[in-house]
Amino acid sequence: MSTECRGKRSWPELVGVPGNVAAATIERENRLVNAFIVPPGNSVITDFRCDRVWVFVNGNGNVTRVPSIG
Repeated sequence: MSTECRGKRSWPELVGVPGNVAAATIERENRLVNAFIVPPGNSVITDFRCDRVWVFVNGNGNVTRVPSIG
C-alpha cells in the first residue's frame, strides 16, 4: 500500500484567512481530504493521514499555520 498522498498537499496562501473559508477552500481544491478547524488551545491526534488537514486558528478565527495534509 502506498503512503503517497494525492492532490494538493499544503495551502500556505490561506494563513490569515478565516478558518471556515480556509476549510472550504481546502476541501474544494482536494476532494480527497476533510479539513478540521482547530481552535486555540485544542490538541490534535498526531497520526499521519492522507485524508485529513488540520486548520489551526487564533481567537479571531483566522488561520495561524500553513494547513497541510497529515
